[in-house]
Amino acid sequence: MQVKTRYFVINAINSFAKGHGLADSNAIPQWFSGSEHTHRVAAAVAQYGPIARTTLAQMLGLSQGALSRITSDLIYAGVIEELPASATAGRVGKLPERFTPKESSDRRGRPQTSLVLCANARTFVGVKVHGTSIVSAAVNAHGEVVSGRHELPIGDDQSPEYVATAIAQLTAACSDDVAATGLPAPTAVGVAVGGHVVDDSVVTFAPFLHWDGPTDLGAMVGRETGLPCGVFNDIDSLLVDASWFGPGVGLDMFAVVTIGIGVGYSLAVHGEPVSYPDKSYGLVGHVLVDPEGPRCVSGHIGCSQCLTDDSIAEQYSAIVGKPVTFEDFARDARARVPQATQLVHRTCFRLGALVAMVANIAMPGHVMIAGESAFLAKLGTDSLRDGIRYYRHSQTQPVKFTIVNHDWQLWAKAAASRVIVKHIG
Repeated sequence: MQVKTRYFVINAINSFAKGHGLADSNAIPQWFSGSEHTHRVAAAVAQYGPIARTTLAQMLGLSQGALSRITSDLIYAGVIEELPASATAGRVGKLPERFTPKESSDRRGRPQTSLVLCANARTFVGVKVHGTSIVSAAVNAHGEVVSGRHELPIGDDQSPEYVATAIAQLTAACSDDVAATGLPAPTAVGVAVGGHVVDDSVVTFAPFLHWDGPTDLGAMVGRETGLPCGVFNDIDSLLVDASWFGPGVGLDMFAVVTIGIGVGYSLAVHGEPVSYPDKSYGLVGHVLVDPEGPRCVSGHIGCSQCLTDDSIAEQYSAIVGKPVTFEDFARDARARVPQATQLVHRTCFRLGALVAMVANIAMPGHVMIAGESAFLAKLGTDSLRDGIRYYRHSQTQPVKFTIVNHDWQLWAKAAASRVIVKHIG
């Protein structure tokens, strides 16, 4: 199993970044040194633990002797630890779909133990930058939040300088929280932004921040915080977090679809985001989901822009006969006002069409629905299923999906998860 993260970028932009010293000066440090197999073992324990040595050896194609030497080194380095069977009751890890463990007939020897990553050996700070505020969270090596919620607004000043300074303030607040718990100081900072990012540092496109030209946010945050910093696309970050610590663990193919201010999509294969130079330009934002839907600002009829907050507000305004905001619609939807409920079900059917399209083309085993407006999918789950079924073959298996409650701190945690993955290497 290949678990190393790969990032492929456009050669011209990559050359720009490296030519200006942007690519390598702020790299996330490796937790430990060792062979490729050593990093593969640590990554597998992080994703699938608690996991037995025999299962781990089978999964990675390693001999018991080789695995024993590697795990001993990792235990000595404080990266992983052993847990007795009694301590892992109810905590069985989720193995990869493609892996079928072989039963061992030899039950002799020492009592069975399982391996897990040392949760509190490292901490990390994650930050989510969106159009109106910046939110942070500190997490441990298991991706579990260990700090309070900290947030700073973004007003008229959306400049990279303000954002970097605000991230430094939030990082300091998270560091204070971590110190109060007795955990080690943060190792690195991860930042998630909506847009296109090169070399995990240079933001080349950030529509909600209105930045003009390439911005080396990673280097700026590194200077302000004194910590290595990685900058990542926000939806990819959510995808990686779910693939390592959430509903995507162990799935060969896993996808995330987000709805809210915009519409987003990302796909993971064996826990890694599928790389494509243009993927973070919102390419799923204008695919057809309803041939009788409203027209978007680009002139498309019934494209997935009808799932965005602004479009839903316009549609609801037309239904009730007066200008209303998305917040007005959301309030009425939760109150089960008939006109709002009608639009909820229509929106969820369209969302089901988008999920079906993802399932038909990319063939993921599971789709996670997230974003500011994901709560609509919970209000109209039956219509969501109807939309999926309408665009699927009658003999196909039902599409599995998970609807995630929106919290910007979850996106901040996801940015930290990207750093954890890079730190393990």
